[in-house]
Amino acid sequence: MNTIFAETLSAVLLALVLACAVVRPWGWPEAVVAVPAAAVVVGTGAISLDHAREEAARLGPVIGFLAAVLVLAKLCDDEGLFQACGAWMARAAAGSPSRLLLYVFVTASAITAVLSLDATVVLLTPVVFATAARLGARPKPHVYACTHLSNTASLLLPVSNLTNLLAFSVSGLGFARFAGLMALPWLAAIAVEFAVFRFFFAGDLGAGADTPDAGEPPEVPVFALVTVAGTLAGFLLASAVGLDPAWAAFAGALVLAVRALVRRRTRPSEIVRAASVPFLAFVLSLGIVVRAVVDNGLADALGHLVPSGTGLVALLAVAALAAVLANLINNLPAVLVLLPLTAPSGAGAVLAVLLGVNLGPNLTYAGSLATLLWRRIVHQHDHEVELKEFTVLGLLAVPLSLGAAVVALWGSLLVIGT
Repeated sequence: MNTIFAETLSAVLLALVLACAVVRPWGWPEAVVAVPAAAVVVGTGAISLDHAREEAARLGPVIGFLAAVLVLAKLCDDEGLFQACGAWMARAAAGSPSRLLLYVFVTASAITAVLSLDATVVLLTPVVFATAARLGARPKPHVYACTHLSNTASLLLPVSNLTNLLAFSVSGLGFARFAGLMALPWLAAIAVEFAVFRFFFAGDLGAGADTPDAGEPPEVPVFALVTVAGTLAGFLLASAVGLDPAWAAFAGALVLAVRALVRRRTRPSEIVRAASVPFLAFVLSLGIVVRAVVDNGLADALGHLVPSGTGLVALLAVAALAAVLANLINNLPAVLVLLPLTAPSGAGAVLAVLLGVNLGPNLTYAGSLATLLWRRIVHQHDHEVELKEFTVLGLLAVPLSLGAAVVALWGSLLVIGT
């Protein structure tokens, strides 16, 4: 294919896929446009069949892992885990909106890290709405915390975010080493976010609230908690023996699925629906379209901008570039584009990309699919999201949290090494 035509076609199709993912015309799933777009770039030769197969093979284990984690999170919700979290937050807040914000941060950070950002956006956000209403507190700071932490708190584990899974697959790190290097950046970014939220929403947090009726506490979902803990242990064990962590995720989901089916709390069709097959097809198709863009000139263009090395200045530059690119073309395509360019510099550069594509999307709606999904959920609760307010909050939080996280990563690399 003519080079100019291939460049133009792949770029136009990527823009079309992303636009439809943001707008979702007529309520279409993202895959409705992404799958045909992938077929077009392959069929026209904008990407070679070998490269398309290579990309599919690279993304296959990641997509399987994502499906298992989505099912695990949904089954935990069916077990009552998120309702129990809401009751705990209401009791612990004891009528204080400021304390409620603290416990939302704690809960959302833990859920995002262990069960992925999708669990925080889809399952925790409605619980936070209900908890704020129960206290008579203004919901805005607590609900905004869900979307910011779905991105920020996803730094810790390879399983916390699809971008993490992609970075983990090329980083050369084990599960424990990845978590060890990202622990300090994770804590630093969350701490900065909390300080920004306390300042930005001081008026809302200063408003009165009610102490909820103690009532009868909900039953603690012990089986779900034990299964999640076992799954985390499985991640570590699988990494240690050289197995794909997807097997541990699959085992955890299988345990909860068998229990739910035996107790007739769910149906096989609901489990399949929880895996979100159309979204998985979207991820695979998007990866192929992005690879076409990379093959047709984007890699060369960005290659001149990506610094080499893992010094503090280089890490800051890589993270900033990743954050900008995430807000321009969404964080998933951004990580797919940047990983091949930064992998030769080592794991430190790959993790810096991750900081940029995970923290950067808190600046704009289009930065991550999780933020777009969060906005839909907020609208379903008849709560308006003001673009100006969202952007101003992001302008405060993103540079500060990204800077703190990069410095923390640099320190971790010096102390722990790769």
